[in-house]
Amino acid sequence: MKLKTCDVKLSKDPFGELSTASRCPGLKQRFPDRVLIMTTDRCFGYCAHCTRKWILGKSKVVETAAELKACVDYVKRHPKVRDVLLSGGDVLTLPDAQIMRFVDAFAALPQVEVIRICTRAPVANPKRITNRLARLLAKSGKVWANVHINTAAEVEACKSAAEKLIARGIPVSSQTVLLKGVNDTPAKMLKLLQFLSAARIRPYYVFQCDPVEGLDRFRVPLEKAKRIERFCAERIGGL
Repeated sequence: MKLKTCDVKLSKDPFGELSTASRCPGLKQRFPDRVLIMTTDRCFGYCAHCTRKWILGKSKVVETAAELKACVDYVKRHPKVRDVLLSGGDVLTLPDAQIMRFVDAFAALPQVEVIRICTRAPVANPKRITNRLARLLAKSGKVWANVHINTAAEVEACKSAAEKLIARGIPVSSQTVLLKGVNDTPAKMLKLLQFLSAARIRPYYVFQCDPVEGLDRFRVPLEKAKRIERFCAERIGGL
């Protein structure tokens, strides 16, 4: 049987970030317990498989103190929110002071338990992770770093940067996109997971390439993804 590469409808904005998920300028919410803050529309590099490739530059980002206050006030009005994702774009393209403006604003809310820095910096620009930045991010005790890592080679590239964060007590996790022709073999995925574990970077999740228009060439058939999952589960521990 020939497996279809794409079995879902593709869209330029599959998660409604320009419509239903937009709750106030620069804030997106799809789930009751978490919100995403659009801190910038800049990245260290623009991935061909980017979820927001069609909406970066169109989606409002938080720039002014008044806009940040509006986002903080929104979270206050929704006490179920406990997890804040600082994304965009890549929040670490901003200067330290601007990054900490976001972190401190949300860390000050007792209801917020987790602040996720969603970044590609440790892979694309490891020198951006300085000892000073790691120290600042660690101050609240609420920051987690979610790094986008797709291959074992990228783990090697980002190890030194990840070590600076880990040394300060900041958990570092990997969110990996399953990509056709890049990491869609059992051997490549197993190697990636092994390298992540050895570097003390938690393999947080591996997910199918998002159903974004124009990304069909990157999507892996679900049955193949399941085979890769089973292969890895039989050969590596639960971490």
